[in-house]
Amino acid sequence: MTAEEFRRHGHQLVDWLADYRKRIEELPVVSQSKPGELRAALPEQAPQTGESFEAMLADVEQLILPGLTHWQSPNFFAYFPANCSAPSVLGELLSAGLGVQGMLWATSPACTELETHVLDWMADMLGLPAFFKSSSQGGGVIQDSASSSALCAVVAARERSTDFETNRTGARSPLVAYTSTQTHSSVAKAIKIAGIGENNLRLIEVDDNFAMTPGALEAQIKDDRADGHNPFFVCATLGTTSSNAVDPIARIGEICERERLWLHIDAAMSGIATLCPEFRFLNDGIDRADSYSVNAHKWMFTNFDCNCFYVRNRKVLIDTLSVLPEYLRNQATESGAVIDYRDWHVPLGRRFRALKLWFVIRHYGVQGLQHHVRRHVELAQQFASWVREDERFELVAPATLNLVCFRHRGGDEINEVLMNRLNATGKLYLTHSKLDGCFVLRMAIGQTDTEERHVQRAWELIQQLAPSS
Repeated sequence: MTAEEFRRHGHQLVDWLADYRKRIEELPVVSQSKPGELRAALPEQAPQTGESFEAMLADVEQLILPGLTHWQSPNFFAYFPANCSAPSVLGELLSAGLGVQGMLWATSPACTELETHVLDWMADMLGLPAFFKSSSQGGGVIQDSASSSALCAVVAARERSTDFETNRTGARSPLVAYTSTQTHSSVAKAIKIAGIGENNLRLIEVDDNFAMTPGALEAQIKDDRADGHNPFFVCATLGTTSSNAVDPIARIGEICERERLWLHIDAAMSGIATLCPEFRFLNDGIDRADSYSVNAHKWMFTNFDCNCFYVRNRKVLIDTLSVLPEYLRNQATESGAVIDYRDWHVPLGRRFRALKLWFVIRHYGVQGLQHHVRRHVELAQQFASWVREDERFELVAPATLNLVCFRHRGGDEINEVLMNRLNATGKLYLTHSKLDGCFVLRMAIGQTDTEERHVQRAWELIQQLAPSS
């Protein structure tokens, strides 16, 4: 493909994407495709000769588009916001076009230094403690997801707790980790991958607001120590997936400090709310954390993948993960004056992901980002007020930010049928969870282009399809 062909096809693709974004809210939010439908439409063998870009783009329209659930639709209220704003797409395009491999500072200094600088910006923007910035002993790195951040936190905590026994000898101490019953499943996966064992993960009970109960945590730690176990890690959540519950981080942090446990904060979605000073109360207790994770690719208009992971002491993380073969040795690394992000996560290779985050922050500015977060919270509060006013429905959890958990009073079966009916219309997409054993509908408001009219239409459809009693 020549430079001129690339230019022409690039314009075609950007035009297609721009048109897609304009028409996306008219498309069925949930894919109507049946299992195997796309594969049946594709040739059994790869083409022997090259095909035109026009043919590829035509197949995107005719074959791929019908098989997509449109996460960027303003009528997407399922799971969590997974925003993909235009400036983010352009940053991703630039990253792909440059094709940088940023495993070492030496392999592209700008890739490393921009990432360090932008993550320092983010720490200030979110009101995080100064020890999470690169000017201290800590710092931040872009991971692919909060799952990878959880794994890095667990293995770093494991090594700190055992004085790097596992790294040196492969020995295993009877380590025990703690989360609440509402903590994201990625932590359980990290515990399994890190060799701790799922049986050594304690699920701590929650209170009426679905937040971890500190007293129960404290009692479980005491029992485990009495049984000869070695407590080493606690994950507290700032905005659980099921209900947006916020664990009492300050109280949990006090326990972790006293017991010398690693405290990891999973703020995957809701941490973005602290862009706004009025939501900084969510950060209460974070000054006791050893690590912190927040997803810019959820509620901050940056396309997947872009998780921001911070550590209080980067030396512990680096000593846990660093492996330096001869072919990666270079003068800059040996000088100790640079950051090599290959030592901050599991993969060696890494893309120039900081570009898209940089583009987003510069396009919106802090005030623009704050405006959209505040607007989404306002829309969620408005939706919650409509639920309260309809005697057929009830709120199931506090609606503090942009997630509303509600249900029809008629019971689980009615709620599941209602959700399926709503999603079958193609006009919106809702997902569910279970709280206190009950089937609960989740209304997550936070897509880039979601406006009041979309939320209003969603509520009208819910009222229309809901049973009268």
